[in-house]
Amino acid sequence: MNTTVNTANRHSKERKVGLIGQSLPYQFIFHRAVTANVRTEGKMRFLRKRFWVAALIVSLGFFACVTINIYFPAEKVESVAGEIVDDIRDRKGGEEGASQERESSSLRESVLAFFCSHAMAEEITTISNPTIRELKNKMKNRYRQMKPYYGKEMLKEGDNGYVSLGETKGLGLKEKRDLKNLVDAENKNRKELYGEIAKALKIESGQVNKIAEIFAKEWQKPVR
Repeated sequence: MNTTVNTANRHSKERKVGLIGQSLPYQFIFHRAVTANVRTEGKMRFLRKRFWVAALIVSLGFFACVTINIYFPAEKVESVAGEIVDDIRDRKGGEEGASQERESSSLRESVLAFFCSHAMAEEITTISNPTIRELKNKMKNRYRQMKPYYGKEMLKEGDNGYVSLGETKGLGLKEKRDLKNLVDAENKNRKELYGEIAKALKIESGQVNKIAEIFAKEWQKPVR
C-alpha cells in the first residue's frame, strides 16, 4: 500500500515538474515580447521627440524667412533717393543738413554691413546698374525743360512719387500738350526707376510704392 502511495506521489511530482518545464518557454517568450514592446515604445517616444524638434526648427526657419522677406530698408532707400534726385536736379551743393543726414545713414549702414554676411553687405551697396544710369540721364535732360514750370506752379509733386499738371492757364494748346508729354514721360521713367531700385536692393515688388513715397519727399523739396 505504501509503495503504491509513494509511486503515485512520485508521478504527481513528475507531472508538476513537467508542467513547470513546459511553461518556462512560454514565460521566456512573454518576457521577450514585453521587453521588445517596451523598447519599441521607447523608440517611438524618441522618434516623436525628434520629429517635434525638427518641426520646431523648420517653423523657426520659415518665420525667419518671412521676416527677411518683409524687411524694408527705409534708411537705405532714403539715402539712394537723396543721391539720385540731387544728381538729376544738380543739387549736390545744396542743403548741408540733408547731406549730413545721408552721411549719418551711410555710417549706420557701413556698421551693419560689417556685422552682417557678405550677401547682406552686397545687398546694401548694390544700387546702380546700366538701366538706372540711363534713366537718370533721361530724367536729368528732361528736368531742364520742366524746371521753369515748377516756378510757375504748373507742375506739382505728389506724395506718391509722381508729378502731375498744376494750373496751366496762360499756356497755348501746343505748350499744354508738350508739357503733358513731358509729365507722362517723366512718370514712366520714375516708375521704371523705382522698379530697378527695388531689384537692386532685393525689395519685393509689392513694396515699390514705399520706394516711390520716399522719393516723393526728395522730389517735393524746393526747386532751385
